[in-house]
Amino acid sequence: MSQLSVSQNEPVLSVRDLTVNFPSEAGSVSAVRGVSFDLLPGRTLGIVGESGSGKSVTSMAIMGLLPVYANISGSVLFQGEQLIGKTDSQMSKIRGKGIGMIFQDPLSALTPVFDIGSQLVEAILAHQKVSKAQALKQAIELLDLVGIPEPHLRIKSFPHEFSGGMRQRVVIAIAIANNPRVLIADEPTTALDVTIQAQILDVIKLAQRETGAACIMITHDMGVVAQTADDVLVMYAGRPVEKGDVFDVFAQPRMPYTIGLLGSTPRPDVPKTEPLTPIVGNPPILVNLKDECQFAPRCPVALDDCRSQEPVLLKIGSTEKPHESACLRADEISDSMINGEKLFKPPALSESMLADVPREERKITLEVKDLHKEFPLTKGALFKRKIGTVKAVNGLSFDIREGECMSIVGESGCGKTTTLLEIMDLNPQNGLLKLNGKNAAEMSSKERREARKDVQIVFQDPMSSLNPRLTVREVIAEPLHSLGYEGDVDARVAELMSLVGLDSSQIDRFPGHFSGGQRQRIGLARALATNPSVIVLDEPVSALDVSIQAGVINLLEDLKLKLGLSFLFVAHDLSVVRHLSDRVAVMYKGEFVEEGDVDEVFDNPQHEYTKKLLNAIPIPDPTVARR
Repeated sequence: MSQLSVSQNEPVLSVRDLTVNFPSEAGSVSAVRGVSFDLLPGRTLGIVGESGSGKSVTSMAIMGLLPVYANISGSVLFQGEQLIGKTDSQMSKIRGKGIGMIFQDPLSALTPVFDIGSQLVEAILAHQKVSKAQALKQAIELLDLVGIPEPHLRIKSFPHEFSGGMRQRVVIAIAIANNPRVLIADEPTTALDVTIQAQILDVIKLAQRETGAACIMITHDMGVVAQTADDVLVMYAGRPVEKGDVFDVFAQPRMPYTIGLLGSTPRPDVPKTEPLTPIVGNPPILVNLKDECQFAPRCPVALDDCRSQEPVLLKIGSTEKPHESACLRADEISDSMINGEKLFKPPALSESMLADVPREERKITLEVKDLHKEFPLTKGALFKRKIGTVKAVNGLSFDIREGECMSIVGESGCGKTTTLLEIMDLNPQNGLLKLNGKNAAEMSSKERREARKDVQIVFQDPMSSLNPRLTVREVIAEPLHSLGYEGDVDARVAELMSLVGLDSSQIDRFPGHFSGGQRQRIGLARALATNPSVIVLDEPVSALDVSIQAGVINLLEDLKLKLGLSFLFVAHDLSVVRHLSDRVAVMYKGEFVEEGDVDEVFDNPQHEYTKKLLNAIPIPDPTVARR
């Protein structure tokens, strides 16, 4: 297909009333319902919303990558050419050349049995009439462009030999190999460290400049949208509910759902003054939807009229840059308030049982001194020989007091998780570990088993950490049975469910029946079962939507205040760390390079590595983010 010349004011991609339905046993699933937007050359459209809002299905429909049983209607014009109704072979001429896509998981987007060079060359030869040698030269130039060192050597590497960030760079190189007019990035930074995320966003900007492409950035991270997008489209229940210039939408959101998303997002650049404002409830199941505002059941200012008919996107005011909202009360909303009152009021947290006790006078629940953990580097297939040592944890010392949250932050591979595992093992080979004043090295196996009641862990992925064959009752009761609880187990399980905000009527359901946030609450209830004094949190909210994440963060904060718990929190999301933590330690290559009060470290970092981490955080405010 020949690429047509498009003027800067003509949309390169024009989507009108795009609708996607999937058949299911319960009925037709309305995954996308009437999405319309124009994408101009060189501009970036950010599409945001919770999981299940239809963001990725919209992009897959544009690319022609949905399964054959999907029912797609509407119009998708790419450079004046209709894409809806084209066969897969016709779309193959456009995919990669006209429209490039950066997928969410780079490992599954790359073929593991072919080297990087072969996959790049294949993408080039599919659309360009050049020799294999010329294609290989182009591939090396592309790897150099996206920032992969020694591209002439790494082109022979396989995907598993690259880190996550490097693999994502390769996926970007493949996406821009044929100078596409449109670049779709579907959650391109979700699983990456904050520094790698910043690099990837810079690479996407560079690729956009080099190719002159228009870009669609699909994400649930409001900070990424604030930093990269020119326009923003907010989706809920398969439908756009707010659309406009990114500065207007972030400064003056006119849809309660958008206000809720922004209120759920922790800010890394300001100290915590009040709890986050989560959006209560869950998105609707997109089967047999009623003709009403789908957000009404979760909206704090819904009227009876909101439930009589679904509102459509309407322009607000008479500004040059159109700002549209699908809300009957859009004109009443100003500065996230109606009639001078906030739409979403932050929840009230419990009074701290230790508010009047200075840190120095609180009990030390966990003390670590000079902790070391090394792994041997070996070589050879049949006869392995040691060729070096990796110092994963190199002389860590810290203590955590009662009612305090201590966070460890750093990039992947710095030793955070190894530190947690050494603490959970309660048997350090090198260093001192004290739990509630007892030296772990001097414990007998019976004492160590008894001590496990005092330290529990909440894992990163709530689904894989819960046994899918056990009911919620059995999951939460498991530690009570295994660690010898002598009271009424059923009463304790019901008490724990109430404590973490779950309905006791759900006690006989299986984990698969719950949302991600509810599953994480089940994991937290299980961790609380034995009345621990220390809970270790390994990235407990990284797999959750921002609105669900806010509820879990508030719950953790409330439990800390109400029960006087100590948290050891590991995360790469520094926004969450600032909101939840009292103290923070920055880890680099197995060592702490900076440690102190969370506000002091964030507001006045001393170490260059800390400054680098903080500078990389996307701030959910376009004015601040681009300063």
